Amino acid sequence: MKKPFSKILIANRGEIACRVIRTARQMGIATVAVYSDADAAAMHVAMADEAVHIGPSPVSESYLLGARIIEAALTTGAQAIHPGYGFLSENPDFVDAVDAAGLIFVGPSAAEIRAMGLKDAAKDLMSKAGVPVVPGYQGSNQDAAFLAGEAEKIGYPVLIKARAGGGGKGMRKVDDPAEFAEALVSAQREGQASFGDPHVLIEKFITSPRHIEVQVFGDNHGGAVHLFERDCSLQRRHQKVIEEAPAPGMTPEVRAAMTEAAVTAAKAIGYSGAGTIEFIVDGSGPLREDGFWFMEMNTRLQVEHPVTEAITGVDLVEWQLHVAAGAPLPMAQDALQINGHAFEARLYAEDPSKGFLPATGKLEHLAFSDHARNDSGVRSGDSISPFYDPMIAKVITHAATRTEALDGLLRALGETHVAGTATNAEFLSALAQHDGFVNGSFDTGVIERDLTALTSSAPLSEAHIAFAALAALKLDPKARDFGFRLWGHAEHALRFVYDGEVVERRITLHSDGSVSLAVDLNDGLKLSQLSIDGAEMTARIGDAKTLITAQVQTATRNAELLVSVLCDGVVRDLLLPDPRSGLAMAADLGDVVVAPMTGTIVALGVAVGDHVEEGTKLGVMEAMKMETSLLAPRAGTVAAVLCAVGDPVEGGAVLVNFEELAAE
Repeated sequence: MKKPFSKILIANRGEIACRVIRTARQMGIATVAVYSDADAAAMHVAMADEAVHIGPSPVSESYLLGARIIEAALTTGAQAIHPGYGFLSENPDFVDAVDAAGLIFVGPSAAEIRAMGLKDAAKDLMSKAGVPVVPGYQGSNQDAAFLAGEAEKIGYPVLIKARAGGGGKGMRKVDDPAEFAEALVSAQREGQASFGDPHVLIEKFITSPRHIEVQVFGDNHGGAVHLFERDCSLQRRHQKVIEEAPAPGMTPEVRAAMTEAAVTAAKAIGYSGAGTIEFIVDGSGPLREDGFWFMEMNTRLQVEHPVTEAITGVDLVEWQLHVAAGAPLPMAQDALQINGHAFEARLYAEDPSKGFLPATGKLEHLAFSDHARNDSGVRSGDSISPFYDPMIAKVITHAATRTEALDGLLRALGETHVAGTATNAEFLSALAQHDGFVNGSFDTGVIERDLTALTSSAPLSEAHIAFAALAALKLDPKARDFGFRLWGHAEHALRFVYDGEVVERRITLHSDGSVSLAVDLNDGLKLSQLSIDGAEMTARIGDAKTLITAQVQTATRNAELLVSVLCDGVVRDLLLPDPRSGLAMAADLGDVVVAPMTGTIVALGVAVGDHVEEGTKLGVMEAMKMETSLLAPRAGTVAAVLCAVGDPVEGGAVLVNFEELAAE
């Protein structure tokens, strides 16, 4: 097929920008990246043939400035602009501006985006086209009493939804009429704050809902096809976590009905390009032909598009570029088939045990499994910025059956090593082993219902500590003097810090090459047949001589030695503090408060000489639009405040010092 363009600009960053560049490169198309101050050394900038700086780090001053992006395209001679997803991808005014500049927007027209941009108007349009829609009210009357009356007619529970935007913002489930007024005000307020539009619609809340969407594709010649469905029901606060294709429990009859409705929806607006028709589905029993309803349309490429690519063998970005250049769809409907099953898990720099707090900072080491497709926009040494979404990668697996693909996902997650920041990898692994998910019997509420179990973290294992000790001491079992002493055994005492707690162990080296790890004078773990080959360590553990393998990486951070151990599918980062460091003092005595992540100090309520009680709020820092309180670790007197309001601080930096406690 003829190359559609000679050069394109990608109006995005991170993983999706890298994803588009890869396909463009395979097609022989030159690429132009755009970047903010924070992204000057980013992966997408390094991958592109050219890169143009467009402004400061905040998105409102860079990636959301359409005029600067268009200027960059014109200056570099790009013929088309690919928007990726997010940012300006569904902004019809930007599409109009791209067209006015004589450039091609890789996506639908502004009119098509506007037709589906507001949920209420889209539902009306779909209803007229014969597409089933959720029972509800999406009219113009926004009087609170009137809306309450409509909710009564629909029947509780109901869902109040902001008509603009997405991502769960401006959405409130109401179970009791007495709660409606407060929920309405809250949804309207969030809709106004997030999208500049307080208008809401009311929908019947479907009990045991599943979220199944259909990938559609249209061209500028009236053609439209579907590329089957994806199940996106594993969600947390309306944000997708793990997606799969095809949907479990799907029958040929229901698939035919759902995909026909999706193509009808696309044709109703003469849609061109990649799009997704999202349906809410009754998951209380087997899927039914009359048990799904139109929810909304995403007029762009979806984050989860790789699972569709995996089961169809189609490169959706390649299709986007050909269709945008005026070519007809590359394949007819009857040529598209499902091959096997695929999963995608979204790996984030966040801490599930702390309310999914974003974990910004430097990625000291990043390695993915060879048994998965890993779409990422970061590398070892890069930093997770507080200005943008903290996604590290999308881990995608494909196999002949759902069971095999899910087993592959679990394996790939267990072989992914991220050092230097917390991730949701254990949470994703727990989801991949959840009974309901494994059996295919789940709905959108499964994560919230089982959140405590899914976010509980396994305790630090002795094996992790042992391998960390070997790396910290730079021990080599092949060395001639390993474990040799004239009298007794070679011993070392180590004091790590893990999750703010001191971990003390005594390690003994034996002349036969084995190692013992103990707490105080008690017997502990014994490692025999130890082998170290670069970052890989193997040993036999205990009397059963169980073979265990670890990947170990070290890095120096703020005068501390970071030792990251991937063992038994779990990553644990331990710090070996410099005895003079603030971290060592914090671990021993609670004498300091350290920044839990990279961010900005937005409030301080403490000064030198103040006496505070344990748990007192000392200040607030912000990262990724989330605020975190800084609490006193113990009662005491403040000796030093090492930050000020407005200061940017690195994760792990000492912010407040306390006076030492008097010796008893």
